[in-house]
Amino acid sequence: MMTSVTTVTSTSVRRAVGAAFRAVILGAPASGKGTVSSRIVKNFNVKHISSGDILRRHIMQKTELGSEVKRYLDRGELVPDETMVALIGKEVESLGETTNWLLDGFPRTVAQADRLQQLYPVNLVINLVVPHPVILKRVEGRWVHLPSGRVYNIGFNAPKVPGKDDLTGESLVQRPDDTPEVVGRRLKDYAKNTEPVIEYYKKSGILQEFHGSTTDEMWPSIKDYVAQFVS
Repeated sequence: MMTSVTTVTSTSVRRAVGAAFRAVILGAPASGKGTVSSRIVKNFNVKHISSGDILRRHIMQKTELGSEVKRYLDRGELVPDETMVALIGKEVESLGETTNWLLDGFPRTVAQADRLQQLYPVNLVINLVVPHPVILKRVEGRWVHLPSGRVYNIGFNAPKVPGKDDLTGESLVQRPDDTPEVVGRRLKDYAKNTEPVIEYYKKSGILQEFHGSTTDEMWPSIKDYVAQFVS
C-alpha cells in the first residue's frame, strides 16, 4: 500500500514558525504511534509525553491512581477525562514554556482536546491511519518492555534477541489488553470517542493525515512534514 498524505496548508506552517513545537499524534490502538513518536524524538529536539507511559508508571508504582487505572485498562476501557487532563497537565507544566513536546495517546475525547487547547494549545496534529485488519494482525505479535514502554512486533520490528528488550536485555511481555478481543473493543471505543477529536482538529486547520500499513511506509512523509515546524 502506498502512503497517502493530506496536503498541509502554508497557513498552518506559518502559525508554527517562531513558536515552540506543540504537537499531538493520533491513531487507533497499535497504529504505530509509539514507534513514530520515538523517531520524531530521535530526529528532532522534541520531548515525548506518552500517556501510556505515565499510566504504566503509576501502575508499576502501585499508587492509588495506578490501581484505578489498571481496572480500566484490564477491561479495555478509557480512563476518565478529568484524570487524564490532570496527569498530562502536570507533565506539560514540568517541561517549561520553551521545550518542544509531542503528546502520544492524548487527547482521546473532544472534551480532553478542548481542555488541552484552553490550557496548552497545540499547533499541529499528526494522524496515523492504518487499516483495522492490519492492526488486529499486528497485535498478535506485539511484545512490550514494560519499564520503558518500548514496543516490538514480530515480523517488522522484532527484538534483536527473541523475548528480550534491545537496550536492557530484560524480558518482554504481552499486555493483558493486547488480545484481539480487547483490541477489537478498543477500536470500537476509538471510533466512538476519538474520531470526533480528528474532526475537531480538522476544523482548526492543524491536522495532517498519513495513510499506510507500516511505519516505514509513512515515516518519510512524516519526517518531511515535521521538519517544516522544527529545525
